Amino acid sequence: MFDTKLLEILVCPVTKAKLEYDAEKQELISLPGNLAYPIRDGIPVMLEEEARQISLEEKENHKRKAKSRGL
Repeated sequence: MFDTKLLEILVCPVTKAKLEYDAEKQELISLPGNLAYPIRDGIPVMLEEEARQISLEEKENHKRKAKSRGL
């Protein structure tokens, strides 16, 4: 289980932007970088080479979900 309190201190290592948590996919999302960092066994893997590129559609869906949650 990922400790969401880590979101207060973690940033994207590429863009230095705030990260969003995707509980369904167990990833931390960097919207400015279009990157998704995996969370394995509750530990975020914050290495650029481990991140995957997110599509424009995924990015828009994530923004929509965040907006509906008031973020």
